[in-house]
Amino acid sequence: MLSVLRVHLPSDIPIVGCELTPYVLLRRPDKTVITDDVPESAPVDGHFLRYKWYRIQSDRKVAACSVHPSEQATLQCLGCVKAKIPPAKSYHCSTKCFFDAWQHHRLLHDRAASAVNENGNEEEELFGRFNSVSGVNNTSLSGSASSASLANGSAPLYPAAITQRSGGETWFEVGRSKTYTPSADDIGHVLKFECIVADAESKLLVGHPSILLTSRVIPAPSPTPRCLVPVSGVDLMGHLDSDARIASSGTFTVLSYNILSDVYATSELYSYCPSWALSWPYRRQNLLREIVGYRADIVCLQEVQSDHYEEFFAPELDKHGYQALYKRKTMEVYSGNSHTVDGCATFFRRDRFSHVKKYEVEFNKAAQSLTDAVVPSAQRKTALSRLVKDNVALIVVLEAKFSNQGPDNPAKRQLLCVANTHVNVRQELKDVKLWQVLILLLPFYWDLVPFRNNDEWRFCCFLFVKLGTYSLERFGKNCCQCRHSNAGVWGF
Repeated sequence: MLSVLRVHLPSDIPIVGCELTPYVLLRRPDKTVITDDVPESAPVDGHFLRYKWYRIQSDRKVAACSVHPSEQATLQCLGCVKAKIPPAKSYHCSTKCFFDAWQHHRLLHDRAASAVNENGNEEEELFGRFNSVSGVNNTSLSGSASSASLANGSAPLYPAAITQRSGGETWFEVGRSKTYTPSADDIGHVLKFECIVADAESKLLVGHPSILLTSRVIPAPSPTPRCLVPVSGVDLMGHLDSDARIASSGTFTVLSYNILSDVYATSELYSYCPSWALSWPYRRQNLLREIVGYRADIVCLQEVQSDHYEEFFAPELDKHGYQALYKRKTMEVYSGNSHTVDGCATFFRRDRFSHVKKYEVEFNKAAQSLTDAVVPSAQRKTALSRLVKDNVALIVVLEAKFSNQGPDNPAKRQLLCVANTHVNVRQELKDVKLWQVLILLLPFYWDLVPFRNNDEWRFCCFLFVKLGTYSLERFGKNCCQCRHSNAGVWGF
């Protein structure tokens, strides 16, 4: 009979707006182990899985710390209250926690003040009191005084029917699918997930449910504005038109972004980041928001997992007018639940460019060819061990649909070549990096240069975009921010 072996979540801290997808390990009647969903429409051996999600509301009014959601809040930022910032973002578990997050609070206050056009006196009244600890409401939130302030938050819209009451807690059923996306109503509450086997014919439940309890749901942190740097002495954002693109018809924008493959986003590598900040459902929304926000004409991404490309980036960016191309690596990596592989993805705006040709470079094949041709047989194993690193490159030739040509040259057509790669990152392999870049440049000479001699393509421009490695910078104990998106302006 079908049975549930284990259920768990990548992160036990739910974020508002970020989908929760439990990992469910099943044993089939033939003793094989699977992770596939078994819905009622496709039962296995006459059985299927039934899911339920609950919101657990305690009769005791308790707020969670906005930074450490597993901790009960003991103080509240008065500036956030006056600025009408969502209450869930104003709570802290200790004075130190509040002081560590103070710069973030000032940013929230400044944004709120700008939004309502407050005058200087009002801002002074609001911010001046934070020069001392008196700006902190340090009343215990478990007492009667705090209950009133907690009630000022958004009123949850619970279902009319209460599922169950137990030990001062009330369970409200909020979902019946395998996945669940927390809403603002869930902030501060624990979620409960149940998974149980059911008989496909009688619909009766079989055995005991497997249960998961999350930490309290927290609101999604406000995105931190990125500080842009001038490119060749030109302020990129300062010269964008109302559509967030370069106004001149002869110029275009390129965005390079190493998004960090989910298989590498581990707490072991990034111990200063909370687990929820490393979870893919949370990161993918932030990545998409930032990428789309730049509205670049060409977007080059590295460390894109094949499943994330097919299921998320390609369809989502297609909605924003981008055509997608992808080159995956050849060696899969075990991610704990399954094997996965990443690669390079290039996107371009369909209204600005059309696809002419694509080249794929596999450095492993180049290494094999090189060693077979010039390396003595006794040294080939050593050479291959150093050169074979499974890096790839994607070279795309595009034709510009816009033109800066005058009426005297109406037939001239403009080509653009974009090379997207992620060379080996290890510092002790600098010679391998240099060799990989050399291999990447060869197609430009042997394959792409003939375009120059074609009368149909009398005007050509080849742009080589070389992309580097990813870094996470630390901003405080529980904050991390990626600093690896690069934007630039080029022209024909």
